[in-house]
Amino acid sequence: MTVEEGCDAARHCALNIIATLKSQLGDLDRVEQVVKVFGIVNSHTEFKHQHLVMDGCSDLIMEVFDKPVGYHARSAIGTNTLPLNAPVEVEAIVKIRPE
Repeated sequence: MTVEEGCDAARHCALNIIATLKSQLGDLDRVEQVVKVFGIVNSHTEFKHQHLVMDGCSDLIMEVFDKPVGYHARSAIGTNTLPLNAPVEVEAIVKIRPE
């Protein structure tokens, strides 16, 4: 997998996060702040560009939520395996406005 393909996989993770937020909240305007995303990239020991893969996720979050809501902290690590041989997993911490 190339960095570009990994970036696309991370973008799909962001789409899943956004779809889940929309489904559970009903309205994305209830998102007060995307606080942090944590990306785990399925990669070999020699691969050192996990942060570039995670750009796919971060860039989409910024496209959807813009500043300041979408501006977030980020961590990215590599691992030698993920469930179902997934290329990327992303966890998000999101602050929600009360109804």
